[in-house]
Amino acid sequence: MMTSNSNDRLDRDTLIATFHSFKTPRKDWRVGGEFERAVVRPDGQPVGYDDPDGIRFILEQLAQRDGWDKVRENGQVIALSKINEVGGTATITLEPGGQIELSGAPHRSLAALEQEMHENRNALLAIAENHNLRWIAAGLTPIASMHDITWMPKGRYQVMRDYLPQYGDLALHMMKGTCSVQCNFDYRDEMDCAAKVRLCSGLSALTTAIFSNSPLSQNRPNGFKSFRGHIWTRTDPARCGFPPGLRDTYTHEKWVDYLLDVPMMFYCKDDIFLPAHGRSFRSFMEQGIDGHFPNATDWALHQTSVFPEVRIKHTIEVRGADCVNHNLALAFCAIFTGLLYCDTALDEGLSLVKDVERFGTHAERFDIACRDGLGGTVGGRTLGDWASDLGEIAERGLRACLPKDEHLLTPLLEQIESGRSPAQDLLDAWARDPSPESVIRAAAY
Repeated sequence: MMTSNSNDRLDRDTLIATFHSFKTPRKDWRVGGEFERAVVRPDGQPVGYDDPDGIRFILEQLAQRDGWDKVRENGQVIALSKINEVGGTATITLEPGGQIELSGAPHRSLAALEQEMHENRNALLAIAENHNLRWIAAGLTPIASMHDITWMPKGRYQVMRDYLPQYGDLALHMMKGTCSVQCNFDYRDEMDCAAKVRLCSGLSALTTAIFSNSPLSQNRPNGFKSFRGHIWTRTDPARCGFPPGLRDTYTHEKWVDYLLDVPMMFYCKDDIFLPAHGRSFRSFMEQGIDGHFPNATDWALHQTSVFPEVRIKHTIEVRGADCVNHNLALAFCAIFTGLLYCDTALDEGLSLVKDVERFGTHAERFDIACRDGLGGTVGGRTLGDWASDLGEIAERGLRACLPKDEHLLTPLLEQIESGRSPAQDLLDAWARDPSPESVIRAAAY
């Protein structure tokens, strides 16, 4: 990464104008999935980067098997990259505790996204088959302690592990132990972006309940269906949740101002990550740091250091789901495709959000979702009942925009109909046999 000289400094107006330029015609809308998975030993203990069959080995094997290009930092492989046949870029990256994330290329159909995800999953399972490795689908690693999970060799994580615990007592749990599912969507203009942000942020409690799957910590029930969701409330309030005032009245200008004022954790100079000690990007942009001023690469890097429920770039990144099995992970992408890419479903979803928001505050609803999953009650109705309404809206929306992909919603609709979050299945398995090996088998990816 390079910093700019004074002749090409960024300014607020240019940043706002750039967001206004992110206009994608409806005919070109695509969807991209992001899937984080953890790999552990059969007894749930962590896998290190330098283990003979560890994280570096897995990356090397993926590169060799499927033609990924290796990305290195200080000589260590820390990511993989590949361009698909239609020019889309997919990456495989490392989270701080060795969680491996596939950030897929953008696709015109969910079927193409499904194929990409299954190819990656099959490769991961094949690598694990002849080694002492198990891939799990859980929002939080269920057995290992955070102390036992080693750090990945990425410079930004060294800065983050010192910075974030000052602002959240569970920040290191977020970094080293959690896994999630995310999905990316296009928008036609600022107004369309605002409506989609309103819907996705308004649904965050319900999304958390539907996909809650992190009820165990160090092989004991932790009192939550989505402990991962709760962890985010105790990480760093300046960069998590959703910016005040933007949930109801999003504009690109307000979003840029939020990004400019979020305290910076780090910046990169000569390919070295350095602590920014909480200075704002606005200050970095206007005054520089030690004579260095940011360029577009620094701005892009800064945007990856905020973790709201919905993150806006040239696409809308919908966050907030625990890692779940591959069928439900695909259904996460499907439900939001139906909601966001059909105008009628978008309007109906916004009406549902208004109904839900009549009861309690967002923080109260989110806490209920984290603790009780679909069994939680809001406004005299279970979150399972609210989710059933949402599923029907999404099903109609997906049938209208991508009818050939409608079947991908079926596992989720069945989960909702059961009234049980995935977390309950894992808790039941633990109650039957709490041995670490049994729990890991129950959480298999």
